[in-house]
Amino acid sequence: MFANEMAEAACVIGHKRPHECNEEVEEPQKTKKKRKVDEDTCQNQHKRKEKKSRLSAGLFGEDCEIRHEQVYEFLKYAALGKRHNATQPSWCRIYHQRHLAKVVVIVLQEVSQLYFYKFYLQFKHLRRAFQHRFSLPPTSANFIASVCGEGINMKHQNSMQGSPGCGNYVHTQCESPRTDSSPLFGLDCEMCLTEKGNEVTRVSLVDAEGQCIMDELIKPETQILNYFTRYSGITRKILLPVKTKLPEVQDKLKKLLPCDAVLVGHSLNADLHALQMIHPSVIDTSLLFARHKGRRFKLKFLAKAVLGKEIQSENKVGHDPTEDAEAALELLQYFIDQGPRKVVELNLEMVLSAPNLIESSQQKSALQLQQNGVQKHSSEPPSIPKPCFLDHLNATGQKTLLLSRKELASSGLCQNSLSTSNKQILKRAIQEVPLSSFSVIQFTLRSAHDAPDLVAEVCEKMRIQLADMLTVYAGPFDKDFCLKSLRREFKKCGPIQSLTVLTETHQPHICIQYEVLEAAQLAMESLNGADVAGSHIKVQRPVTVMMLDCDMLIKELEMDIENEGVIYVAGVKKTLTDTDLQEKFSHLKDLQALFWPRDLKSGKHRNYCFLKFQTSESAQEALQDINRQGAKGSQLQSRKALTSSHLHRWICHMDYNDGKPIQLVHHILHMKKEQLSTSEQDIRKKLKKLDRSIKKLYRSLENNTLCVVLLPGVNSVYGSFSGLGLMGIKEESRNSAC
Repeated sequence: MFANEMAEAACVIGHKRPHECNEEVEEPQKTKKKRKVDEDTCQNQHKRKEKKSRLSAGLFGEDCEIRHEQVYEFLKYAALGKRHNATQPSWCRIYHQRHLAKVVVIVLQEVSQLYFYKFYLQFKHLRRAFQHRFSLPPTSANFIASVCGEGINMKHQNSMQGSPGCGNYVHTQCESPRTDSSPLFGLDCEMCLTEKGNEVTRVSLVDAEGQCIMDELIKPETQILNYFTRYSGITRKILLPVKTKLPEVQDKLKKLLPCDAVLVGHSLNADLHALQMIHPSVIDTSLLFARHKGRRFKLKFLAKAVLGKEIQSENKVGHDPTEDAEAALELLQYFIDQGPRKVVELNLEMVLSAPNLIESSQQKSALQLQQNGVQKHSSEPPSIPKPCFLDHLNATGQKTLLLSRKELASSGLCQNSLSTSNKQILKRAIQEVPLSSFSVIQFTLRSAHDAPDLVAEVCEKMRIQLADMLTVYAGPFDKDFCLKSLRREFKKCGPIQSLTVLTETHQPHICIQYEVLEAAQLAMESLNGADVAGSHIKVQRPVTVMMLDCDMLIKELEMDIENEGVIYVAGVKKTLTDTDLQEKFSHLKDLQALFWPRDLKSGKHRNYCFLKFQTSESAQEALQDINRQGAKGSQLQSRKALTSSHLHRWICHMDYNDGKPIQLVHHILHMKKEQLSTSEQDIRKKLKKLDRSIKKLYRSLENNTLCVVLLPGVNSVYGSFSGLGLMGIKEESRNSAC
């Protein structure tokens, strides 16, 4: 019977059904002429029926800034689906989540949204491969923890180290057959973070009577970066006189354990992995008292709920491995004495979700945060640390991977590979990401010149470049021209920040600085060579060092995947209501969303809007339709969008020259003298290499993999610079295009 059930399960997993695949089925007399379905045809049918995961992100307009908490919920749902209280995020829906092959998160430490757009042309792969972008608040103290969860269980940190080889592991050589009288031993370890990763620094062994027969401190092979004192109880003072090395402890364990010994522990695999030892017979209490869908209870909870015993007290500094090992033994003894039926009757899930336990847990967490100085103001509600959802993956046997750099190891988050270069991280990632369900790969800019004053310099140059791109010069005009009528004519293209009359030339010219890039480009396209105020004028941008790539930049922005299907419409009457504007464009085919910006100071609508369509073809048809109406007398003008909604928001918040209009004549003279500094050239090269590294890693991913690239942003004395997120699900067609 069991064999039949397994055969049926194999059939379901293999998608084999009589009406789809080639099987030996007796055919009726009337259908004798029908041939068997060709094997290739069968495979094609499977491909057509196979569902692919996809994203649907409503990131448009003012909703394009996403908090770290929202990223956390998104990644949690991507990793777990509807399991373990993971809910579908509202800002970005993941369709067919269970068909995702893997989830890969790439973090570019020290890189912000400012760098992405200042060195936009260097990010060839990033800006072409990922369909969705969103702004991020400037980085927190521990960015990875804020988006993946802070409550990382120490027991699972070693299991986040990918799949290293076990060739150098020591066997306990306990090969005798096990019987009901085989001795039980409780085992527990505590770890600290070193340059090598997580290394064991204390191990305890307890016999079946609860007697501690071994409690050893271990000197790690490499320098300790974080003692994890809150969990391990280990301090520098405690380990300073210790000279015992891991091989000595391994030999001692081999001598202490009888040939038929059974090891007992909670998440015991992590302990054996830290000890680099192999033992044939183990009992894991986290699996004996398993929760639904592979989740695990914490040892502290089980000791309280099952044994009525308090362990890991908040009054103690760190966990006592002897106490934990003894608790695991007692849990096993309870299971043996009472049986699984009694465990079911305990209804531990209900006990865990009891209001008094939740309230108690929240109070303790809030108290810990206050003690650590996290909660500064008593008026603010306590912030409860988010659990790390990677623990759930590890509990169900799915491998997770975290690769990062040595400089970030002191953050307190589990670090796996403390590699010394981005090249090494890339090599490890290409090897190990295919073996993991969820991976976090962290690259760093790591520039010797990446100082806060350089960030300020890059920001200032970005301001100047944006100001130049938003500015046009127009003329010549007659000396008796009407400035008011000129302003009205140029304002049709979009909002004007400043308009200055230039009298240094033989004939008068004007300098117009627009507030949005589309307006300046529309003025260039529609008014250059036109008759305005009785003069045949020329409209052009300033010529500076940074503007030499302007035409190329404009072309790339038009082709940007984020602007696909989006058009800019100028000449919108401010007297209209939101409903009026929606009705005005309701006839346009496949209109998906409308973004009508407001003035940051007055709160009133601007004279332009952005329209997003389902396809680029629909957007092109709408653009032509609006411009035809303009030719017949309508005030509306339209062109392709150049700035994605998050960039538009960022530009509008830029405080140019402390709120004063920038006089571009001064900047032209300034930029002629200023050359690119060595430090900026260094950043440009490093960012280009980072982009290539991501391209290589992205190409190595299998199809249907969710890939999220996060630029954390920067918080410094020179100001806060927003981060940027890019995401997409790798597809075969898109991969070939990249």
